[in-house]
Amino acid sequence: MKLLAVTTTIASMMLAIACGSSNETKQDVTASTTTVDLSSNPDYQKGLELVSKSDCLTCHKIEEKLTGPAYKEIAQKYAGSDTAVAYLSKKIISGGSGVWGTIPMTPHPQISQADAEAMAKYVLLLK
Repeated sequence: MKLLAVTTTIASMMLAIACGSSNETKQDVTASTTTVDLSSNPDYQKGLELVSKSDCLTCHKIEEKLTGPAYKEIAQKYAGSDTAVAYLSKKIISGGSGVWGTIPMTPHPQISQADAEAMAKYVLLLK
């Protein structure tokens, strides 16, 4: 009888723990595994092409901080901002420091305004 009571108590505790955390786990997995296929988006295609041909990937990665912030961090920070493309394209061309720390971003004056805007649009899509 005692063994049955102990077993029932342990089983109830395990069930309560499992049920209590299942929503969080389910939401976390859903949020992290939900992806949007951007491969047919022209802004994505053009920006990816330009970023791949530049030195951007020397300092940036999509999901991890390297020397500079991850593209996803940048996209999240500026999501919903009407001026994000203009601001980021200016940063790409002029460089700067202080927004993400003390390490300066190298200026890229050889990149045209149109190309910098396409690169900024690409980064903003990665949120």
